[in-house]
Amino acid sequence: MMESVEILDLGLFQGLATLAASEPKIMAMRIFLIALGFLFIYLARKGVLESLIMIPMGLGMATINAGVLFWEQPTAENPSGEQGTLFLNALAKNTDEVVTWLQIDWLQPIYTLTFSNGLIACLVLMGVGVLLDIGFVMARPFQSMFIALCAELGTVLAFPLAIAMGLPLGDAASVATIGGADGPMILFTSLILSPELFVPITVVAYLYLGLTYGGYPYLIKLLVPEHIRAIKMPEENLPEITSEEKIVFCVIACTVLCLLFPVAAPLFLSLFLGVIIRESDLIKYAEVFGGTVLYTATFFLGLLLGVLCEANTLLDKSVLILLVLGIFALLLSAIGGILGGYILYFATGRKYNPVIGIAGVSCVPTCAKVAQKSVSSANPDSIILPHALGASISGVITSAIFASIFISVVKKMQAAERLAQAIPPG
Repeated sequence: MMESVEILDLGLFQGLATLAASEPKIMAMRIFLIALGFLFIYLARKGVLESLIMIPMGLGMATINAGVLFWEQPTAENPSGEQGTLFLNALAKNTDEVVTWLQIDWLQPIYTLTFSNGLIACLVLMGVGVLLDIGFVMARPFQSMFIALCAELGTVLAFPLAIAMGLPLGDAASVATIGGADGPMILFTSLILSPELFVPITVVAYLYLGLTYGGYPYLIKLLVPEHIRAIKMPEENLPEITSEEKIVFCVIACTVLCLLFPVAAPLFLSLFLGVIIRESDLIKYAEVFGGTVLYTATFFLGLLLGVLCEANTLLDKSVLILLVLGIFALLLSAIGGILGGYILYFATGRKYNPVIGIAGVSCVPTCAKVAQKSVSSANPDSIILPHALGASISGVITSAIFASIFISVVKKMQAAERLAQAIPPG
């Protein structure tokens, strides 16, 4: 265990020195990630990617791979020397080591106290809850939940595929949750089930979630012809849902879901508490959680994810499998959502716009906005956003349910395996 850290004075430009002293694959990966960080910032500024998370993530990615310095002098046995940064150490193994890094790395306290324990996921969900109108789900509960369940297709199919590709149960379940396209759920699940791959799974997940904003419109155009995208939803005479009814729904839904899936209780509480704050007219709380807390948590989430995109971490041989499975899960979930939209399209006599299905891949509210934008490009008079938001909010709930099912089932299976190994044969 490293008792102390000494930054060696090996010249003015240590970032260049460590780059030159690195193995060719590390050098190439660092240069690639710096360029990728620049690209993310550019695409976020152009509106192709979600700027709220991709700008700090892109800059963090470029900075972490540029600002590498020497901890120890290069030797014949270790020609590249011991290298590191002053940002954070995501792989500290014990409490003494964590305390050491808390005194050195400036982002380590934020990572240790909010990211590595899932708190930042709960804060983001609470802030998102303050911004959500649960009335979109209550107005069309069956349609919304049906679309959301269809949009978990990638989650369901990625799990057995991950096992077939050689991943352990915990890792397979964690990467499968990428199909739900809900960052906090992925972070929470991988933290519990896959602590060793927690960092790369979370990084891969958020990389892909940021790219959905740019990629899903092309998938919609491929799967939904323009004349169908242009369908204008019929006017509905929906009953007015009061704040009291919304609060009652949140209290009952939160309690029932926690009874059924207690392992995800922190996520359910955070989401529904945010909604209740909104509907209770607690203006000061709403301003704090829907503004300061949400945007601060999202900013540091993006920054930490960028800083975690360090060359050595992403060169782990398991990361390639995660990259393949992650895009597979998100692609199938989007296809599943659109197929669900087509089912409702035919069930309603061709009155339901199947583009709404893409919003079931929660990523709230990004996918709902993608759906509306795609429809507006075909017919500016077609407004599907209320339906899309209902599906997207339902997607958050189904993502939490699937995450909790994975955690419960995998933990039970792992316990059974340990018990079987502990019992001697015969």
